[in-house]
Amino acid sequence: MIPVKAKGYILGAVAAAAYGMNPLFALPLYRDGMNPDSVLFFRYLFALPILALMIKVRGQNFRLRKKEIFPLLMVGLLIALSSLALFQSYNYMDAGIASTLLFVYPILVALIMTVFFRERLSLRTFLCILLAFSGIALLSKTSEGIPLSVTGVILVMVSALTYAIYIVAVNQSVLKQVATVKLTFYVLFFGLFLFLFRVCFAGSLCVVDKWYLWGNLWALALFPTVISFLCTTRAIQYVGSTPTAILGALEPVTAVLFGVTIFGESLSLRLVIGIAMIILAVTLIIAGGNITTVLVRFRKLFPKLPHRKQF
Repeated sequence: MIPVKAKGYILGAVAAAAYGMNPLFALPLYRDGMNPDSVLFFRYLFALPILALMIKVRGQNFRLRKKEIFPLLMVGLLIALSSLALFQSYNYMDAGIASTLLFVYPILVALIMTVFFRERLSLRTFLCILLAFSGIALLSKTSEGIPLSVTGVILVMVSALTYAIYIVAVNQSVLKQVATVKLTFYVLFFGLFLFLFRVCFAGSLCVVDKWYLWGNLWALALFPTVISFLCTTRAIQYVGSTPTAILGALEPVTAVLFGVTIFGESLSLRLVIGIAMIILAVTLIIAGGNITTVLVRFRKLFPKLPHRKQF
């Protein structure tokens, strides 16, 4: 039988890798003329019946306690805002770079937990955050020295902050007791209202006219939405906010992998080293114990990152 903590780490890794698939399915939709609001509207809309079916199959109900409604509304809007900011950032930089920059959220999670909930940062956790942040810093400029789009960076930072608050909120509120599938269903249900408001009042709803692009929308609903959020929520419940956030290092790794192999984004030595450092941080947070004493002797440098792309 798999130990609870091991389950948490595995689920956290699966959630991160699945969320990193966003660019794989979103960028072809952008190139066909869809905007972030429309992509996310369909992504959330299509995810809801999948989750509803899962709830019914498991013999659960949709009832909520009165005290759960407002927190669910808040975290739903947080997740929607996080998704919107990230998807908009794809218009200002390579998707792999945007997803990599998003990984500042573990640092924000750790800081929120330390400042507001007095969670003690272990030496191992601190070193893993430092190592992951060093890897991300290596990605801050292209080899040509092209700086990042300020607008793109701000959008990713907004996405990271709202996602960090979501992770903490799930673990530090009455929502911790809500069944995982039901929680995810209502988070997306309430989050959908943000996109519904935007497409209705801005008149910006775009519909794809190619049958295979509907497959992209369904894939967005399934992999980076349903699977990612379900696994994230369960991982938080098993191992806590900070380890789950650190395992999110696999998000940029997945996004960069697809960016390079499918969308032709550049892969420099700097990028390879940065990704390697992020993977090492994930390995260390899982391995723990014995390897930590060896790691303490390591010192890492802090270089920088990326690249602008317009759609």
